[in-house]
Parts: sequence; structure tokens; C-alpha cells
Amino acid sequence: MSQKSPPAPPPGAGRAASAGSPPGAAAAQAAGAPAARPAMARQRPAVARLPLLAGAALALAAGLWGGLARLEVAPAPREAFAAEHGPLMALGFLGTLIALERAVSLRRRWAYVAPALGGLGAIALAAGLGTAGRLALTAAAGWLVACYVVVVLERRPGRAVGVQLTGALAWYGGGLLWLRGHPVADLVPWLAAFLVLTIAGERLELAHAAFLRRRAADGLIATAGLLVAGVLTAVPLPSAGWRITGVGMLALAAWLGVHDVARRTVRAAGLTRFSAVCLLGGYAWLAVGGLLWAVAGRPDGGLYDAALHAVFLGFVMSMVFGHAPVILPAVLRVRLPYRPAMYGPLALLHLALAARVAGDLAGFEPARAAGGVLGEVALVAFACCAAAAAVRARRSGTGEPS
Repeated sequence: MSQKSPPAPPPGAGRAASAGSPPGAAAAQAAGAPAARPAMARQRPAVARLPLLAGAALALAAGLWGGLARLEVAPAPREAFAAEHGPLMALGFLGTLIALERAVSLRRRWAYVAPALGGLGAIALAAGLGTAGRLALTAAAGWLVACYVVVVLERRPGRAVGVQLTGALAWYGGGLLWLRGHPVADLVPWLAAFLVLTIAGERLELAHAAFLRRRAADGLIATAGLLVAGVLTAVPLPSAGWRITGVGMLALAAWLGVHDVARRTVRAAGLTRFSAVCLLGGYAWLAVGGLLWAVAGRPDGGLYDAALHAVFLGFVMSMVFGHAPVILPAVLRVRLPYRPAMYGPLALLHLALAARVAGDLAGFEPARAAGGVLGEVALVAFACCAAAAAVRARRSGTGEPS
């Protein structure tokens, strides 16, 4: 038996495998087995899923435009773009993508209602139909919860699915509070818990495939419980709730940094290394956001902006970058080979966020604005890199370079 550590599975490989691979595919990918590219080459692109992905793309475009308006860099065509910037990005874009990924994995037609509702809710929000948008996005969360419940009832549940279910419940609970009139700024811990727990559950699933010890997994469950306790306290007792949530995120970032195989496989090459770099960078930003919340409680002004973007941009978008070469092929049945050029947008994302956070903490508006604009450039640049790689692979019929 080789003494070398197995290469890290790309983030999301567990669900990507379950979206049409035989049992054990997730474990095979976790152990570094190559993907079965010939099978994908024979498949046609999932054109019917493009409208669902388009809803997420529209939410992203409106959210980014709204972000520029909030930075006072460029006016938005609709006031709602800026006013609903957070929900458009966290729920309309990311929530719809997560719901679509889960629907593909579940292989049930009714499951596609969740991403459809997410996309429609995002469009309604961007159009200024606030009540309709909130209703649709909350309904999407409820449907996503139902998808996870079916997984628990029909398949071997496991604690990883339980963590992801808890994340979906955080989206649903936050949506109900939103419908009752609570401002989005008060619900940030709920939205953060949705994304953080969804990602943590996925990493726990892959860690089990890489033979993680049960006691180590208990640590992640404990940190997730601490985070949930903070979220439940955040509305009635904001200062205490945000602090507890921050401590939970700090503990979770520490657990992921210690137990994720990315710490070893960052020395590998190709997609494996790129994914590991995305993961480790994301964990660092999660720790930054958690530290700011733990120290400041419910922050305001520059501290609020810095912590918010450390979590939602630094952590979550790093995970999206690392997931994309694995998840998009599973969802759309198109090849998205890794290219070294993907490091460019990733580096720009982290540099831009560092400038924004520094500007927030120092009260230096030009740095904050420049970091915000460059962060959006990084997101668009990565999307362009991914699209170009997919088109090139389809024309040439080649996959990931050796």
C-alpha cells in the first residue's frame, strides 16, 4: 500500500457523484480516483435545466449591479437591485444553485420546484415585487427542506445530510422572519448559517469518504450546534447571538482547517490543488468573519461590511470557485476542465476582499470601493474563464489537461 496521502476530492464531489454515479462514486473520488469522462462525453447537455440556471444568473447580475450602486460607483436601473443586493446574492443566486444541485442529485422531477421558485423569487425581488419575491424564496427553502427529508427517509441519512438539512432549515426560518417584517440586516446570521452549514455538511460527507474518525466528526457537529445556538439567539438578543454565531464560525473554520484533506493535497497538482487552495483560502475568510462577530457582537458601519463580505464573498465564493469544475458538469452535463488561468480570478478575489476589509476597518472609503469593484470583476472573470473552458472543451473534445 502506498504511503502517500490520497489527493483531495474537489469540493462537491460527493453530490456530483450521487447525481448519476453508482454507489461508492463519492468515496472513489474522495480517494482520488479519476472521473469517468467517457460517460460524460456520450451525454447531451441538460438543456432543460438552463432556464433554472438562468434564474440564478439573473439574480447574480442584478445583485452585482446593486452592489456597484451601493458603492456609489454606478447607478442601478432599479432601486431594488441595491435594496435587495444581499438576498439576491445569498438566496436568489446561491440558494437557487444549491437547490438545483440537490434536485439533480435526488433525481425527482418534483424536486426541481425548489430552484424554479428560487429563480422566480429572485426575478420578483429584482423587479421590485418585494412581497412576491420573499414568498417565493421562502417557499423555495421549504421545498429544499423537503428534498433533504426525502434523502433522510429513503437513503442512509448520516450526520452530513443532517448538517445540510439544518442549513436549509436556517434559510426557511430566516425566510419566515423576513416575511414577518424583520429587516435583512437582522437576519444575516440565518443566511450565513444556511450557506456555511450546507458547505460544512458537504465537507463532512467527503471527509467520511476519506475515512475520518468518528470522534473528529463529533467536533464538527458540536461546532455546528454552537453556530445554530447563536442563530436562534440573534433576533431576540442580537449582541449575544451574533457573538455566539461568530464563535461557532471560528470553531468551524478551525475544524475544517485541521481535518480537511485539502491541508495535505494542496501540494498536489491540477484541479486537486486548485480546489484545495480555494478551500483553505475560504476557511481563512470564515475565521476572519467569525472573529469580527465574536469580538463586536452585532457590528455596524465598516465592521458590519467587513464581516459580511469576509463570510459571503471570501468564504462562500471561494467554495463556489472550487466547486464549479465538478458541480457544473454534473448539473448541466457539460465538461468544465480545470485551467491554470482560473487562479487569476481567485487571486484577484482574495486581494480585492483584503483591500475592502482593510478599507472598512480603517475607514478609508477609496480602498473599500476599489476592493468592492475588483471583487465583482473577479466573479465575472471566473465566469468568463469557466465559460471559455467549457466551450473550448466541447469544440476540441478534450477534457482536463494532464
